[in-house]
Amino acid sequence: MASSVGTSHALPELDVPARVLPVDCPVEDWLQFLGHRWNALLLWHLNVGELRHGELMAALPGVTAKVLSERLTQMERRGLVVRRTSAGFPRVVSYGLTAQARALVPVLDALELWAKQPDRA
Repeated sequence: MASSVGTSHALPELDVPARVLPVDCPVEDWLQFLGHRWNALLLWHLNVGELRHGELMAALPGVTAKVLSERLTQMERRGLVVRRTSAGFPRVVSYGLTAQARALVPVLDALELWAKQPDRA
């Protein structure tokens, strides 16, 4: 009986065209941004309404104040978050979603429904 030890079987090459994304693909850019730690969660929590820095810290256990501030600044620059400062004393700073970010809410809602399906556990 012949032994198959040491025999290699090459897999056939499939003739499937590769999906090539353009270098400046906006979808890839946004997916990378939203996939960065805390970004999507920040949008998720701000979807309920404006929150202060401390409220966001409480909603995101594990995030440091420095990282949270950096993420909020990045989101502000991208037009996703608006920073509001009260006129009175003590000064209160809160963060909310812009119209551009609110347009992402249906995507986040769909992701929530998908994630809650029993076969995802």
